Amino acid sequence: MADSSDKKPQGKPQPEEAPPQVRWDTSNLKSSYANVCNATSTREEVVLNFGVNEGWERTQREMDIQLTHRIILSPFAAKRLVELLNKLMSDYEARHGELK
Repeated sequence: MADSSDKKPQGKPQPEEAPPQVRWDTSNLKSSYANVCNATSTREEVVLNFGVNEGWERTQREMDIQLTHRIILSPFAAKRLVELLNKLMSDYEARHGELK
């Protein structure tokens, strides 16, 4: 005779759990401008460096870029960031036209 605890309840399917509510705490949020991003990675982390290129002359042979922020992510968080940015850019281009 089978144990009744192995059986799933019959009847209405159970509702899925609601996702957790996220409250964004912006009390320490700082805004910065960056027009340059550089990325590197190791097995354990993805490193994003952000900065500003103030020289825009196309004939420049050298340029100085001041890096101002470094964000270090796990590969899992980096993959979620890629998906988020792809969605964001698809929505942006749908509203404003394709970027070339």
